Amino acid sequence: MIKNEIKAFLTAVMFYTRLPVPFLFEHHPEYLSRGTTWLTFIGWIVGGVSALIFLAAQMLFPATVAILFSMVATILLTGAFHEDGFADMCDGFGGGYGKEQILNIMKDSRLGTYGGAGLILMLLMKFSVLSNIDARLIPLAMLAGHAFSRWAPVWLIKVGKYVQRTDAKAKPVAESIGWPRLFFSGLFAIIPLLFLPEWSIFWVIPVTAAGIVFFFRYLKKHIGGYTGDTLGASQQLAEITFYLVMLAAHNG
Repeated sequence: MIKNEIKAFLTAVMFYTRLPVPFLFEHHPEYLSRGTTWLTFIGWIVGGVSALIFLAAQMLFPATVAILFSMVATILLTGAFHEDGFADMCDGFGGGYGKEQILNIMKDSRLGTYGGAGLILMLLMKFSVLSNIDARLIPLAMLAGHAFSRWAPVWLIKVGKYVQRTDAKAKPVAESIGWPRLFFSGLFAIIPLLFLPEWSIFWVIPVTAAGIVFFFRYLKKHIGGYTGDTLGASQQLAEITFYLVMLAAHNG
């Protein structure tokens, strides 16, 4: 049991980041499916690196430059895994008419106009919002944002239907998980929020949750469920929503 869970965690590290795993083991799709549980803990790793890079860079540069350094670090750490899904979704939903066309466009590895524009605007939005958050809160916001936003794709996997072809590479990830594993994943999503100001917790959870529900309904209406690309997009959208709510609540 514990050995299999360790394998699932290490498989998740290999799949969702570029971090080297210290030892090799026999790969099995089951480990990747179980590894979905650890996605929010992966958020701790990515958010922690982002926060540390920000703090280190802030010793020499203004906060805006430090934010850019942290964003570059997270992209390198994850291989732009979720950003790629967001761009593919923009291409599919921007240029596709009907379920089949949307799905076919998202499968195309080439970056289109909608994907390029969406990716640039998304990164600019993330940078702009973080730049306007109190610099003292940015490290905690990064840690909590990366962890909490990665609960969005876990929820989509639990309540949604995988609609891409069965031979897709993301199919093992899309195997449904049980409620206990969903809530176990939620622990890693919620714990970082406890270190944020109380007003952040009061607004972040319901607004981000509402955004996830809206996104799920949108996917269900247009393609009947989710794909690997929309899972990545859900993380990016949840992360930006998280930062936006923090900024709005703080300014309010």
